[in-house]
Amino acid sequence: MKIKICGLFRNEDIDAVNEAMPDYIGFVFAKSRRQVTKAEAMNLSQRLHPKIKKVGVFVDSDIHDIVMLVQENIIDMVQLHGHEDQSYISNLRKNINIPIIKAVNVDNFNLYTDIDYYLFDSIIAGSGQCFDWRKIPQMKLPFFLAGGIDLNNIDDALKVDCLGLDISSGVETNGYKDKEKIKRIVRKVKYGNR
Repeated sequence: MKIKICGLFRNEDIDAVNEAMPDYIGFVFAKSRRQVTKAEAMNLSQRLHPKIKKVGVFVDSDIHDIVMLVQENIIDMVQLHGHEDQSYISNLRKNINIPIIKAVNVDNFNLYTDIDYYLFDSIIAGSGQCFDWRKIPQMKLPFFLAGGIDLNNIDDALKVDCLGLDISSGVETNGYKDKEKIKRIVRKVKYGNR
């Protein structure tokens, strides 16, 4: 199973993931306490281990802004967390040639074309709240699981038949990424131990 550590915005966060080596990290470009600017993401991505894929997280962003980040190699994947509809996604797909993840919730989601993965999250994305993972329908496309995953429920999350886990607040202490929590959860996902 893959693992993504999302919401990195400090040099210390990059140093922690470089040590733990998750598959993906997330830079949040949407309004959030974890939001980064293009310049900050560029600096952080230059510090990041080259084997870790960089995912840009967006909420109803201007397509031109996403394309610019892709063209400058600041991100390797796009994660859409807003009200982006099929028309938006198709238009974005015409302009980029990297994987697209569309975040949805189990109680109200559409099937999309022109995406590579779904991400099932809580109704309030980024809230750190769990939802009933048993409600996830059978999917043809691989998907990521997000929403309140931490060291207390990681064993249950690993039982979900998904491509990977997306974790943000579950590896934080007092609102900041915690190096030890990151190392423990990545080890658990990758090697089955804490």
